[in-house]
Amino acid sequence: MLGPAFLSDSQINQIGPTEDDISLLWLKDTGQTNAAVEILQDNAEAAEIDQIFAGSSLERMFDRPGLPPNGDPRTPDIIVQPVVGTVYTGSLKKQAEHGGFAPNDVQVMVLVSNPNIKAKTLGTPVETRQVAPTILSLLGLDPNSLDAVRLEGTKELPGIQFKP
Repeated sequence: MLGPAFLSDSQINQIGPTEDDISLLWLKDTGQTNAAVEILQDNAEAAEIDQIFAGSSLERMFDRPGLPPNGDPRTPDIIVQPVVGTVYTGSLKKQAEHGGFAPNDVQVMVLVSNPNIKAKTLGTPVETRQVAPTILSLLGLDPNSLDAVRLEGTKELPGIQFKP
């Protein structure tokens, strides 16, 4: 048995498997996801795998993988988060990375400074996508003028208000 087959770069969204600071994998048969995950788990130490996202763990972050109407072809079937410091690339020019799912990549401090904003510290988890609607609101513009804000229900950053 050969195991699950992965889509090549030209077969889906012009991207196919992507190995870099994380590994994004699309399968030819989404029904083989569990088998592919087992192979990855069996080789986790050699491949320096920290965490594997597939199935429900992946669907909590993205749309369901697959083809419409039940899935989104942009969502990979599997995402592999390597051990911190591991980058999956064949490039000899790679010196740094823009980020993946490691704690240092996703836990980013947001600092907002303006003399008209009351000083405070919040420990509330936020997302970078909340920055744009917050800026629009602070400028007196309607954040709902952004399609993504309307379609995804993106909220402004909490606790940022000008002093009255």
